[in-house]
Amino acid sequence: MHVIRLLALGLALLLGHPALASDEPAPSCRGLNILEQMQGTDAHERILAVASATENTEALLWKIEQGDRPPSYLFGTVHLTDERITEHSPALLTALGGSRQLVLEIEDFSPDHFLKAFARARELLMFTDRRRLDQLLTGEEYVKVAGILHRSGFPREVASHVRPWVATLLMALSDCEQARMRTGLLSLDAKLARRALALGIGVAGLETVELQLRAMAGVPEADQVAILKAALRTYDRIDDIIETTVQLYLGRQTGAIWPLQLVLAEQVGVSPEAFASLEKSLLATRNLGMRDGAAQHLAEGGAFIAVGALHLPGRHGLVALLREAGYTVTAVE
Repeated sequence: MHVIRLLALGLALLLGHPALASDEPAPSCRGLNILEQMQGTDAHERILAVASATENTEALLWKIEQGDRPPSYLFGTVHLTDERITEHSPALLTALGGSRQLVLEIEDFSPDHFLKAFARARELLMFTDRRRLDQLLTGEEYVKVAGILHRSGFPREVASHVRPWVATLLMALSDCEQARMRTGLLSLDAKLARRALALGIGVAGLETVELQLRAMAGVPEADQVAILKAALRTYDRIDDIIETTVQLYLGRQTGAIWPLQLVLAEQVGVSPEAFASLEKSLLATRNLGMRDGAAQHLAEGGAFIAVGALHLPGRHGLVALLREAGYTVTAVE
């Protein structure tokens, strides 16, 4: 589930949370590190083995060079408000400050932009025939889903009409993280955009919201249901999952995030095979599009490209793809 959270930019905007900003102080959403709790187990060893075999996980900020054009940068983000990740390092500030353009997954973070995108893609979000979400789940599972969606702002009468992937997406943030966003706290991506605009740096996007929604909707429905069931069965530990994600990110262990997701699903009785289509649609296929979309910005040099951290590592990740395209890509931090 946290993989979807990393890839679903501006989830709170999709839900309209900023428009509901409260005056309450932002809560702290600290959980436990699940990977640390697994130490000494076979699951722990399997996760670390996959992580150690995954290339290009040693950094989050990379320099991109080709010919005599000004260098560009590639940065991996996490779509959360946690201050430990939203505080920019000196190296990052230097790289961004010297860039002519910030390129995010999407350009416009405004609630209105997301709401219009949702309206245009309604058939991707909601069942348009006689099928219903409550028919795909057990009674107990549906009651839990409906409660979570209601707390996220969905009317109870609408919950049964959302497609399985939408329910999973809306479960990607804990109640605590949603409360933080309602206080007006920004995710790492949104803070980068704000800083860039303050510096007079232009902001562009690699994708559209519709493209991201279609990537999610393109996962076969049987896999959508299995992934939703895994999310439901691990949801009681959502703050622990988020905390583990943050610590892996800060520790430059992004290669462990995906295999941890698969192990957690396996532990609650959902086959990791159900996630293969999700990985292909949300990572491998989109990475190719991101590489092609980045080319026009890299051609001029001076671009600062910031996308979800899981798009960077691995043999199908952006670091490897850019190197194959002829760029010199070196780790900064």
